Amino acid sequence: MTTNSLVSSLRIAAPETYDTQELQRLDAAHYLHPFTDHAALRERGARVIVRADDVYLWDSDGKKIIDGMAGLWCVNAGYGRASIADAVHAQLLQLPFYNSFFNTTNVPAVKLAALLAELSPTGFQHVFFTGSGSEANDTIVRMVRRYWQLAGKPEREVIISRRNAYHGSTLAGASLGGMAGMHAQGGLPLPGFDHIGQPNYAEDGRGMSEAAFGLHAAGWLEEKILEVGPEKIAAFIGEPVQGAGGVIIPPATYWPEIQRICRKYDILLVSDEVICGFGRLGAWFGCQLMGFEPDLIAFAKGVTSGYVPLGGVLVGARVAHTLIEKGGDFNHGFTYSGHPAACAAALENIRILQAERLVERVALETGPHLKARFSALTAHPLVGHAETCGLAAGLNLVRRKGASVHDCEAFPALQAVGMLCRKHMFDNGVIMRAVGDRMIVAPPLSMTVGQIDEMVERIGVCLDSTLEEVVRRGWYA
Repeated sequence: MTTNSLVSSLRIAAPETYDTQELQRLDAAHYLHPFTDHAALRERGARVIVRADDVYLWDSDGKKIIDGMAGLWCVNAGYGRASIADAVHAQLLQLPFYNSFFNTTNVPAVKLAALLAELSPTGFQHVFFTGSGSEANDTIVRMVRRYWQLAGKPEREVIISRRNAYHGSTLAGASLGGMAGMHAQGGLPLPGFDHIGQPNYAEDGRGMSEAAFGLHAAGWLEEKILEVGPEKIAAFIGEPVQGAGGVIIPPATYWPEIQRICRKYDILLVSDEVICGFGRLGAWFGCQLMGFEPDLIAFAKGVTSGYVPLGGVLVGARVAHTLIEKGGDFNHGFTYSGHPAACAAALENIRILQAERLVERVALETGPHLKARFSALTAHPLVGHAETCGLAAGLNLVRRKGASVHDCEAFPALQAVGMLCRKHMFDNGVIMRAVGDRMIVAPPLSMTVGQIDEMVERIGVCLDSTLEEVVRRGWYA
């Protein structure tokens, strides 16, 4: 049987009946997944997701799953939004694509750029569109270095980020990020990138108050600036809350001090809002919640709720003025910059977020409720501590609890207890991500209080199952 005939036969008998084993076989034979051990995946077979609605997914075996990760931090408006599909369909019929090169534009891109200027923090009136968050951060590298060329300081090329930060998976994005596993493959980071510690109070704040630790961790930036030389530093980049790093929420003192240091040394400040933007933290942009004013903002994911790929860079007045008035050609861009169908999806998605006041709901209702429910999970024997910010939350699994977050004993890394817990989550119909032994969620912003309760109750059952397993293996103290 040919591959084409196999594909056509996969859906059989009824609209929602699938041949899961055959799909898994084809997947293993042809599909290389991101961030995946493909030999291990081939042994167990991929999970096949076939349908979604609201905050729920269904796999090819008919199992209903609560999506505690909003796809991949992105389905902010929830699944099943017919109006977004309708907006994309209408745009595909009218103008499915045209590029933004050669002095050309399109109506959805213009409207979206104007709308983003309204939604953005004060001082942001320009946007550069990309196809993803990785491309947005690549663009920031190019834009920052071009800015300093035009400012007469081309030696300012070094961009500082943080260890365990994630800023994308392209060469520049992975270099910006501080993920050791990514740097170990491919000779990364590239020259011109440097890193400091992350503001993780639980790991590094022993003996300090959270406020004091926030200032201390921000001080690592000044130390690095002086080590490298202020005249060589172009920018500092960070997520308001580190997402893929494990929902690392900095103390309130951290970001204002980072901003003070950047201004002291005349360094551009970049907020990576690919995860934090469009309501995730209970504000349209995370920098607004954390109290700092960046020069550039990277965005993607939540701008379309993941329905169509789209990213971009919001460009503050300082950088925009220099690029526009002094720069001539900015020799950078993408075929799909300002893609009309993607921009149409974003316009309708933002309309939904505004009309249903989902960002405000996260700030005033669902975010506080998630915080209360996650705080209650700290009573579980496996949970050392829990943290939340808006609809992003994490909890640490520990071998022995202590009097404070600094006195807990971690499991040995080789035991991979977080991955055991993640398997129990999947098996019991809830998606929760494992970052080491830190379990994290970032559900759709449309999730209700009742659905949060449903999700947390399932998480509790899975924690019980995980505890039973580690006790059975002799790992729990």
